[in-house]
Amino acid sequence: MSDTGTEKIPLTPMSRKQRRVLGVLLEKAFTTPEQYPLTLKATTTGCNQKNNRDPVSSYDEDTVHQTLEELRERGFVGCLHTESGRTERYRHYLRHRTDLTEPQLAIITELLLRGPQQLGELRTRASRMVAIDSQDDLRDALQPLSQKNLVRANGPLERRGIEVDHNLYPPGENHEPLAAYQDIAEPAADAEERPVRPTPPSRPESVPRDDARIAALEGRIHDLQSQLADVRELLTTLKDDFAELRRQIGG
Repeated sequence: MSDTGTEKIPLTPMSRKQRRVLGVLLEKAFTTPEQYPLTLKATTTGCNQKNNRDPVSSYDEDTVHQTLEELRERGFVGCLHTESGRTERYRHYLRHRTDLTEPQLAIITELLLRGPQQLGELRTRASRMVAIDSQDDLRDALQPLSQKNLVRANGPLERRGIEVDHNLYPPGENHEPLAAYQDIAEPAADAEERPVRPTPPSRPESVPRDDARIAALEGRIHDLQSQLADVRELLTTLKDDFAELRRQIGG
């Protein structure tokens, strides 16, 4: 094993490729621990998944390897060598080198992989990695991230329809800004039921109560799609391991 260490390091702006690769390592550590740490091939496959990714990428292994090396230099990623010495596997170090909680790591992971999201979307998707039982729990996890300037929002987290995003964009990167927040009167008792998104909106202004069920169903669909992609990735890994075994025994 190499690149070990426990020195705390700050999360600072990263390139688009670095965010995608780091996000994949974080995600797979949560969702498929039996396949983690990841090979270069598995990391590349994870980067180019068509589900739970926005935007969808098409990186080749050379690009992903170079990005992994960049992340290693920054202390975010480590490389492990197998006993045969033929296969390198990669892992992230954010659990040990930052003071982020598991829910906060899941939130950062989801934002790195998909970008800006409303709170309901974010909780549903992050909960496939770590249980986040309520919107209040989500806000409790987001507040310290906001104080550390790791996430940003287009309004107070207590307001409905608010979007959040990570704040790890490097200077000069052309990225999608969060929708402008338009303040209205002080919230009344029923403020949670009022739309607060700007006009004209790029998506529905608010989420009706029944949409919580729809969001839950969408989350289950995303989970099933992710599980299918993980099964395909596992099959690919098993095929590679079988081929390697055949080479070792001269088959």
